[in-house]
Amino acid sequence: MTATTTTPSLYQQVLGADFARLDPAVRRFHRLAGHHLLHGWVETTAPRSLPARLLARWLGSPVQGGSGPFRFELRAAPGHETWTRFFPSRTMRSTLRLRHREIVESLGPARVIFRMAVSGNRLVMGLGRLYVLGIRCPALLAPRIEAEEWGADDRLFFRIEASVPWVGVVAHYSGHLDMPAEQPA
Repeated sequence: MTATTTTPSLYQQVLGADFARLDPAVRRFHRLAGHHLLHGWVETTAPRSLPARLLARWLGSPVQGGSGPFRFELRAAPGHETWTRFFPSRTMRSTLRLRHREIVESLGPARVIFRMAVSGNRLVMGLGRLYVLGIRCPALLAPRIEAEEWGADDRLFFRIEASVPWVGVVAHYSGHLDMPAEQPA
């Protein structure tokens, strides 16, 4: 059973009326409440440089390339969510909170504040601001973060890439999650 809540989710609060433009699978995912374990498939690309691998390890993102089964654990409550991604070779956990109508993702020592938009029926996210150990990252050193989600039938597809100037790609993965059927209220 897929539990959803009548309280607007983090993403509904940030996107407002644009939330309704998202693919049904994306809307369903971002309305989930409570505890859920979703399954799917993921492909990861290994960081190429030693500094990129060290940074990936520090942040908890995959350091090996490959593909395989993917599990995603969601714990969603009003005001915050915990995402645990079980890659074939690594587990990565982050916490998302709503702050001033922005979503802040805490990932290890980093706090990422995302810019969000709906493009067509896709959710598109990029870096708004980054804080590392509480210090704002200067624009010259700021990573490029691109993430998008879209749906097809009962699958949520995703693609994430983060690269740092002079270091290279630190995280790159894509895949899908199989969404459980939505239960009538």
